[in-house]
Amino acid sequence: MTDYARGLEGVIANESALSKVDGAIGELSYLGYHIDQLVEKCSYEEVVYLLQNGRLPNRAELTDFEKRIRGDRELPQGVLDFLKSAPKNASPMDILRTGVSMLGLYDKRVKTGAPDIQENAEIALSLIAKTPVLVAAYHRFRQGLELPAVREDLSEAAHFLYLINGEEAGEVAVKTLDVALILHADHGMNASTFSARVTVATLSDMYSAITSAIGTLKGPLHGGANEGVILMLQEIGDLDGVDEYVEGKLTRKEKIMGIGHRIYKVLDPRAPHLRKLAIQLTEELGEPKWIKMSERIAQIMRDRKGLEANVDFYSATVYYSLGIPTDLFTPIFAIARTSGWTAQVLEQLRDNRLYRPLTLYTGPKEMLPVPPIESR
Repeated sequence: MTDYARGLEGVIANESALSKVDGAIGELSYLGYHIDQLVEKCSYEEVVYLLQNGRLPNRAELTDFEKRIRGDRELPQGVLDFLKSAPKNASPMDILRTGVSMLGLYDKRVKTGAPDIQENAEIALSLIAKTPVLVAAYHRFRQGLELPAVREDLSEAAHFLYLINGEEAGEVAVKTLDVALILHADHGMNASTFSARVTVATLSDMYSAITSAIGTLKGPLHGGANEGVILMLQEIGDLDGVDEYVEGKLTRKEKIMGIGHRIYKVLDPRAPHLRKLAIQLTEELGEPKWIKMSERIAQIMRDRKGLEANVDFYSATVYYSLGIPTDLFTPIFAIARTSGWTAQVLEQLRDNRLYRPLTLYTGPKEMLPVPPIESR
């Protein structure tokens, strides 16, 4: 073998009906529904139902589904104790990774041997319900605050904002986060989804698969990119400093965070939705600096390099405008993507095949004699 796809680029490893990413035309759909239509007409809970069940719910089904999710938000006391005792300066992604792994210790449905599809479907819903609470709980505890009482009368977006702030958020803020969750729910065979499917393909359990996915998402070349965007904007400082900053980056051949995408060769179809929300939020808050800086960076990169903004580019401004701490940006990505990860895991189990790619060996061509230790 002389030719290979480095990083598995262009290699088809499996089949999936969950999401279609068309990079050539900049189009994203979940089970045949265009992302624009889902954002316009559906809630995040409807999208979760779609990914988990393969179809959109009717009103009665949605009501029952919301009740099921909301009733499974409470964390085991052992996990709460861990969150309270964890280092206050730990990365929230590390906390989330460890917390999800711990949840598996308290779930009697986790068994050795071949996973049960129906039990894993129930575990999936439990994880979707608990991951936002886990993130919010650590955020409160690290500030020396108690976690507000978990409620069952709020949507996923409204409940998360209520937990981290200690009070209910406004309608605009809730709608904004709801849209962000929809946009991040699933995205083809990305790195973290691949990790989850590889893990469960060994017939490991759902918690192990999602723990693998979270660890993969943490990296700055994947989910961590949105934190990099706001740090970049803070480093630049104001609109007048944008041109010089970008020019310096281009001269040194350094990456501009949030610009370009591995798959999309045109504009990321999720970016316009977040751009619109970012503009609305900054206008409402009276602080348009961040979106103006973002727009200038996007224009320069479009003109100079032919590159477009991706979903991370505008999600950073959206989350920052909502008053969400920077180090919670990637955990929110994970909260949304848990709906897609779990759906992908269930799909993998329904027609499982162990992943076992080959490696192009580049070591010594001939066997080497092992010299005595005295002569090495």
